Amino acid sequence: MAVAPWIVSDELWELVEPLLPVKERRFRYPGRKRLPDRQALQGILFVLHTGISWPHLPSELGFGSGVTCWRRMDEWQRAGVWERLHEVLLARLRAAGEIEWSRAVADASHVQAKKGAPKRAQARLTEPETAPSIIYSSTPRGSRSPGRSREATATTARS
Repeated sequence: MAVAPWIVSDELWELVEPLLPVKERRFRYPGRKRLPDRQALQGILFVLHTGISWPHLPSELGFGSGVTCWRRMDEWQRAGVWERLHEVLLARLRAAGEIEWSRAVADASHVQAKKGAPKRAQARLTEPETAPSIIYSSTPRGSRSPGRSREATATTARS
């Protein structure tokens, strides 16, 4: 029987747990006990895998509320957990020879090309003319700004 992809295995948890920030509980007015990190991670993975919205995370799964999982994900993002986890997993895959570089893709969302990148060419129109605007305006065309209109420019140029 296949295990659901949001269930965190012991092997994966051994990699993730040391990366998580430790939150000490307040001594005075401790409030509600914090949801265990492993359960929160499983809730995060469930939402990301299924695509449901955070408030719709089923409480029957035992992952806490969707808002709690979202807050934990945001907290870990701010602490840099996801970036460090990505580095750890890539290092393990690289050491095991499991990365197939022939299928790798780098684009602008991952690799920035500052200052040395050529300018992008302007996209050509696919049709001969653009469609007329469907936005209604009560002012005549070209008279929206008196300081920029042709009449105003012509009068200031003659003076």
